[in-house]
Amino acid sequence: MTEVARTRQELAQRRDSLSGSVAVVMTMGALHDGHAQLMRFAREHADRVLVTVFVNPLQFGVGEDFDRYPRTWDADLEVCRREGVDLVFAPPMDVMYPNGQPDVRVDAGPLGARLDGAHRPGHFDGMLTVVLKLMHLTRPDVAVYGEKDAQQLALIRRMVSDLDLPVRVVGAATVREPDGLALSSRNRYLSPDQRVIAVKLSRALSMGVQAAPAGFHAVLDTARRCLTEEGGIDLDYVALVDDATWLDADETTTIGRLLVAGRVGTTRLIDNMSVDLGTHSGLKA
Repeated sequence: MTEVARTRQELAQRRDSLSGSVAVVMTMGALHDGHAQLMRFAREHADRVLVTVFVNPLQFGVGEDFDRYPRTWDADLEVCRREGVDLVFAPPMDVMYPNGQPDVRVDAGPLGARLDGAHRPGHFDGMLTVVLKLMHLTRPDVAVYGEKDAQQLALIRRMVSDLDLPVRVVGAATVREPDGLALSSRNRYLSPDQRVIAVKLSRALSMGVQAAPAGFHAVLDTARRCLTEEGGIDLDYVALVDDATWLDADETTTIGRLLVAGRVGTTRLIDNMSVDLGTHSGLKA
């Protein structure tokens, strides 16, 4: 039976009653099959699964979609029940931030200012702040996050390491539609025509990955060319980074991550794929 906690006291009481190891899946609601897969994945890594549902205002910038971000509590709870989640923590704003938005926040550092951070100033500071608070409140042994938000996952791992948090962070593979579109709560904003355009993101990434034998330059150039030739997407960036350091990929990179972010209409979407450069990275495109 899935229990629900709304307050800190309820969470503490119910969390104490959970036996064995606990994995947390942190969400902003509007749950889809990608979230359900994270819950199943979490079950493989712990005895109990705890899900948080909270739309965090700290990670939305001016003019972003905080007010219209989908809030579908009844459907979300049904997903959690269907997946056998043990406990859902869904705090209202005044429970999460009892003193208003916090003055003291986590600084995401240099990585937090690159790529998505450069286009969404303060986003990763706000994300890490709420993740840290939720880790303290839920006290998980394991925290599971999707690889679709690859930069977010990298930053959470660094925070956990740098701040000595007793949590094991596990990444789960991106869940995609049959046509390749990465599942996202924001996909529901897309019109049918826009959804056709959005698929070009994953298609360009796939083409870039296939170019790996020609070297890291070819990976990036191929993905960029696909996106600029296709049209319909207002690109923020296309980037290839070293998956270990998150610095720009170069001839020493063996495993890279190809990333893209842009808008289809007014909907901002992100996606990424791992690239096995191996001994190809030193070749020139």
